Amino acid sequence: MDISRTAYGTWSGGRFMHFGEPITEERFINAIRHAYHQGIRTFMTADVYGNGAADSLLGRALSGLPRDSYALVGMIGHDFTSGQRDGSKGFPRFTHPQLRSSGDYASYIRQATEASLARCQVDRFDCLMLHNPDAIGFTSDAVWNAMDKLRDAQLTDRLGIAPGPANGFTLDLILSLERFGPLLDWAMIILNPLEPWPGSLALSPAEKHQVKLITRVVDYGGVFHGDVQPGHQFGERDHRTFRPAGWVELGYKKLQSMRHIAEEHGISTLQLSCLWNLSQSPVQSVIPTMIQEVGPQAKAIESKIDDLATLPDIQLNPDEIEELRRLGDNTGCMTLKGGNPEHLGEPLPDRWSLNHELSLVAERWQIDPATALACTHAKAS
Repeated sequence: MDISRTAYGTWSGGRFMHFGEPITEERFINAIRHAYHQGIRTFMTADVYGNGAADSLLGRALSGLPRDSYALVGMIGHDFTSGQRDGSKGFPRFTHPQLRSSGDYASYIRQATEASLARCQVDRFDCLMLHNPDAIGFTSDAVWNAMDKLRDAQLTDRLGIAPGPANGFTLDLILSLERFGPLLDWAMIILNPLEPWPGSLALSPAEKHQVKLITRVVDYGGVFHGDVQPGHQFGERDHRTFRPAGWVELGYKKLQSMRHIAEEHGISTLQLSCLWNLSQSPVQSVIPTMIQEVGPQAKAIESKIDDLATLPDIQLNPDEIEELRRLGDNTGCMTLKGGNPEHLGEPLPDRWSLNHELSLVAERWQIDPATALACTHAKAS
């Protein structure tokens, strides 16, 4: 089974990524089952979430369900067995030179995949993605030859790449599409009407290389769910506190100017965001974060799942698509990760300078890094 139009990720529910209130283990499992029974048939997990705990809970939730009735997407990339966690930066990528050389990539990838499958209680993934790659992961033949061998071993049917965890990696992703497009079936990017930049820059390259896209952060940090409004109080460790001050207020204001389109179609604001994403070729799937916010006015996570599960099969017209893009334009609003013209000095695990190869990618796709990939809002202020 291929990735379906709507999908559910184990970073939902607040247990493994700090979004909202961490729901109980029982409710976490029941939320996954609820999503399945409501018609959401793709489930995504990463081995690093909870050092394998998310895999295990997903396996328990899907246990007993017909294996051919859902698509299972796994992600590997962070070495939480040999590597040491670096605070909020998490575990290092398995490609870190201090952990292993390129000759050992294949054995790690095979071992990590088999371990994740065992925790999920299945014998294969429908798609396996390289999770949050560093510069090596985006470009290494050794990495992708090893990933391809997993298909030969029938441990996965499809392959994909999931850049992150923050926004950016634009030229790096395009370079991977150009270099490894024949191996790649899927890629995951951040995209929504309040965040069309920089994800939109990768749409044409993905289409050219026939790589389907699954889009995350469709909810824009919960704003499209409707219960994150001006004055919203986030928990001390909530992942969204890393966003710039005032992002909720600005996003909510922009959303009000978009609301009339949702009302004309009789859909929710989350559904509006999903449909806008799906109107972008080659986006084929949406995977918003399901968040149980804190407080008496918060919507139940189960109702948010229902909202996604009842996404109607309608098309926004071209004028609506463009209007939403214009209203939500966020170009230059942040410093991007990955290959970046603003980065100087030694490369970091998630940020590095532009090299000659990335500059050529930019030329081929008529992307001016100095204007299209730079943070201009801070300079303007």
